[in-house]
Amino acid sequence: MSEFTVNLPKLGESIMSATIVQWFKKPGDSVALDEPLLEVATDKVNSEIPSPVKGTLVKVLAKVDEELDVGAPLAVIATGETGVANTTPEQKAKVATQMDDTSMNEYYSPAVLRIAREKGISVDELSKMHGSGAGGRITRKDLENYSAHPQIPTFSGEVEEIKLSGMRKGIADAMTKSYSQIPHATLIGDVDVTDLLAHIAREKDTFQKEHGVKLTITSFITQAIAKAAKEFPMFNASLYGDTIVAKKFVNVGIAVSLEKGLMVPVIKNCHEKSLADISKAVAELADRARSDSLKPDDVQEGTITMTNFGMGGTHIGIPIIRHPESAIVGVGAIERKVVALDDETTAVRKRVHISVTFDHRLIDGMDGCKFLASLKNHLENFS
Repeated sequence: MSEFTVNLPKLGESIMSATIVQWFKKPGDSVALDEPLLEVATDKVNSEIPSPVKGTLVKVLAKVDEELDVGAPLAVIATGETGVANTTPEQKAKVATQMDDTSMNEYYSPAVLRIAREKGISVDELSKMHGSGAGGRITRKDLENYSAHPQIPTFSGEVEEIKLSGMRKGIADAMTKSYSQIPHATLIGDVDVTDLLAHIAREKDTFQKEHGVKLTITSFITQAIAKAAKEFPMFNASLYGDTIVAKKFVNVGIAVSLEKGLMVPVIKNCHEKSLADISKAVAELADRARSDSLKPDDVQEGTITMTNFGMGGTHIGIPIIRHPESAIVGVGAIERKVVALDDETTAVRKRVHISVTFDHRLIDGMDGCKFLASLKNHLENFS
């Protein structure tokens, strides 16, 4: 009998860690090649981890809600014909409890003990901590996270403590990183979409029959963002240290609000797609997001993001940029307004506030005005 250690694979170019959501197998179960072993969550998407070998699951090395770095051990699988499946019930029970075994916490490396002393963490506190290392060992990262967590105060009234889910924690970490590392600036414009909405109403039935998807204002806004991003490349760039990476392609991420959190599926190469292609991509990715069937590649390599808080009835919002992007476009609710026309008459028009929040290290205010004007032009003078 030989044993194979399953490690956390890399789930995307920018994903360096993941949180265990659930195990599909328990120690003693047989496992087929490529059969799902467990589900993990990142700040972008949930993914199932398949077994790279056929055999019997011997040990589970990671607990539910535990966050692990890429490459960390997840489980041990016996690949021979003998293993846990052929042991006694008592042995099986012993193996099954290994997931909760914290005996490894009785051993600490010199580095861990040194950091604990520096941060004032007692040995008694160490013994109560659950480590993220193999077998529950305490790691340097565990101590850094432990000391970073604020002490929860005592309240006179009743409270409920709710642990962040893996996805919510990932979102929180990503937003903190974005807001703390990127100096945000925001501009807001008012766009007349009366003619555009009338066009959509006229063409929607024909478009549906011809392309099999609905014609929506989301597709027009997505296309307008792609056009404006090509005209103003810094809105489609990223800053790494002292190097600006200007992408020649435009991948528009569209935020989708779900019960478990916010997902941002990405439409790749929007600058090359027709309105029909964009409409199909919007519909397909939205369906995948709501059915929880997005793949890691569906949420990777976004270059600029759109979020539509108008869906919730909000008129104006200032969203946070998604690191390492340099801009995010916010779309408010469409509202009817009485406006003065060029001929000095008045009319009821349908208008929407659109905001653009950008990285002020890369983009000056005047360029932000030009980008916003380009968006307005593409939506008011659509072809």
